[in-house]
Amino acid sequence: MNRCLAPALLLRKHVALMLAFLLAGQCAWAQITKREFPVAALRGTLTVTAPPEALVDGKAARLSPGARIYNQQNLIQLSGSLVGQPLLVNYTRDSVGNVHLVWVLTAEEAREKRPQAAGAPGFFERLGL
Repeated sequence: MNRCLAPALLLRKHVALMLAFLLAGQCAWAQITKREFPVAALRGTLTVTAPPEALVDGKAARLSPGARIYNQQNLIQLSGSLVGQPLLVNYTRDSVGNVHLVWVLTAEEAREKRPQAAGAPGFFERLGL
């Protein structure tokens, strides 16, 4: 006969506490803030032709050996899956001039003003908008 109820009560308290933390973590995870881009990031159109070769604003470019491309959900996208797709992006270059970090923009991010590479026409200007 078990006369001590303390272990059962402690177990209930621990389970309730774990559930509370789990639910609080879910709520915090849902509050994803907007992405912050480096000050040096430029705006342009990236078209991957044959990785690591690409076009940035219609000019030949090369992806760096450690290039990272983040899709609109901020997940890493492989360059081979983007072949032939013109994408409006923010990007940075490495010290050699290769495209290093790329963020594919959402519609909201695309509305924000950003500097472009010198002499490159804007994405909307090329579309006639």
